[in-house]
Amino acid sequence: MRNFWKASVLALAATTSLVGSSHAQDKIKAFLSMSYIGNDWQGEAAMMVRAMTLSAAYKDKVEFETQVAGPNAQKQIQQINAMVQAGAKIIVVYPISPTALNQVVKNACSKGVAIFTYDAEITEPCAHNVHIDQVAAGKRAAEWLAEELHGKGNIVYFSGVPGTSTDTQRTEGSLKAFEKYPGIKIIAQTPGMWSQAVTRTEMSKILATHDWKDIDGVLGQAGCYTIFSMQDEAGIADKDKKPCSGEGTNGHRLQMLPADAKVEGASGTYRPMGARSFSYASPPVSGAYAMKLALELTLNGKKVGHDVIVPLPDITNANVKLCKEGSFAEMAAGCNVQSPVLVANPGWFAEIYNSETPEIGLNAALTGQPEM
Repeated sequence: MRNFWKASVLALAATTSLVGSSHAQDKIKAFLSMSYIGNDWQGEAAMMVRAMTLSAAYKDKVEFETQVAGPNAQKQIQQINAMVQAGAKIIVVYPISPTALNQVVKNACSKGVAIFTYDAEITEPCAHNVHIDQVAAGKRAAEWLAEELHGKGNIVYFSGVPGTSTDTQRTEGSLKAFEKYPGIKIIAQTPGMWSQAVTRTEMSKILATHDWKDIDGVLGQAGCYTIFSMQDEAGIADKDKKPCSGEGTNGHRLQMLPADAKVEGASGTYRPMGARSFSYASPPVSGAYAMKLALELTLNGKKVGHDVIVPLPDITNANVKLCKEGSFAEMAAGCNVQSPVLVANPGWFAEIYNSETPEIGLNAALTGQPEM
């Protein structure tokens, strides 16, 4: 799945320079600058950013292109400089570092370019950051797990991509929360890179020296779908599976549904298990929301602050709810996990609803096409 999304994003980067090429002289130039793309979340976010530029309100006003730097700050700096020289009016960025891009961002702002980040942050004051409260997210996930374990137990912690503000702040929140629970012991901690594949590899290494019987729970910025799948593969009954707190993939949320729930298309480990869990995610729709805010600022003069805080999803076994059609209206009414018939990839992130972005929904996240 990781390679699928990586290939999709690279293909997107190779083709989106053609989007809106007709009458390009009448359009503003908008770029998406991506860094790390080795997980499902990044591919999905890129699809939704593209869909926003293709929505009815903006498709005749913007020429859009995506570039990928990888986890290399210097390359991302070079690409942003080139975007500015090419006449960019908007650059939406997933920064690999909160500070390394500051000088190039400051230079871009001085030339009238609107710089927006999503999920991760840039400290340069002229940038606009669209994100959840990452510290609060890490804190909430840790607290849920500690309470589920009644304040005592051995846990494994999968952090995110090192160096990003997202990973740093979530880890800060989680470790601070655990200070209130001296009975919680982290017996293994490793970067999961927000990737199901990396989580599986690293968990296999941990299980080489620890038995599932030695582990009481898992905290993962991503990877809970894999953690429950690995327990299933180890023959652990649903009722005995260890809890996992974190992540907002569709597979994870489907596992959280009651074990006797009837869901069309569910099979293997992509099925309801009654898995004890708390699910959150930085919504991948945040990238598209950042693009919309940038377009409104540039085209219509709408004022936007330095930080735009997106509500933190808070999904537990008590409020996880299956969508029947995946429509925007249905998600607005509270459903938060899609049917496997609609979403075949369990690593796909389910948190695609934002009341401020009716232009995009399930179709945008899957195909890069807007709803309206």
